[in-house]
Amino acid sequence: MEPIILNHPLITHKLTILRDKRTGTKEFREIISEISTVLCYEAMKDAKLEDKEIETPICKMQGKKLDEDNYAFIPILRAGTGMLDGLINILPNAKIGHIGLYRNEETLKPVKYYYKVPKDIEKREVIVLDPMLATGGSGIDAISMLKEDGAKKLKFLCIIAAPEGIKKIQEAHPDVQIYCATLDSNLNENGYIVPGLGDAGDRIFGTK
Repeated sequence: MEPIILNHPLITHKLTILRDKRTGTKEFREIISEISTVLCYEAMKDAKLEDKEIETPICKMQGKKLDEDNYAFIPILRAGTGMLDGLINILPNAKIGHIGLYRNEETLKPVKYYYKVPKDIEKREVIVLDPMLATGGSGIDAISMLKEDGAKKLKFLCIIAAPEGIKKIQEAHPDVQIYCATLDSNLNENGYIVPGLGDAGDRIFGTK
């Protein structure tokens, strides 16, 4: 399925600040969180609601609510955790897991070092988080691990994607919908997105 790309003027404005190498850690984190919130709204357009009777200050009415317990947010460590606050602010009762993968700088392939997800993952809608969809290797492996545990309904949220990464995930997991704030030009010889914003993890955590 085709990726859903936000392409909104306010998102473009925020992305320009993110990309600027002069942007500090605090502002970088805040904008990652803001864009993640918007991505979450988009990804949950098809969310199922249940009837709920409430009473307003005026009268009783039949409202509708989500069952937040049906959702699991799974950031890919470590950069994916930078997106979590933006989603937790919307669904504070969603369950959270973590998948630890790092990229081998020589082969560009992901290496697994941590995996812990909520129980009953097969019953939940799973939203995988990673700010940068570059080669697609980490995303493919994370989704494969979740499917092996029984997850059936998965979505992938990222801030910036490269065409190469989108194509790889589409080929490996055609049933997973990708949501991204913007689609960049290409990958360079080092596997980084161009123009991109550098290493998202380093900029979120101030480690460079």
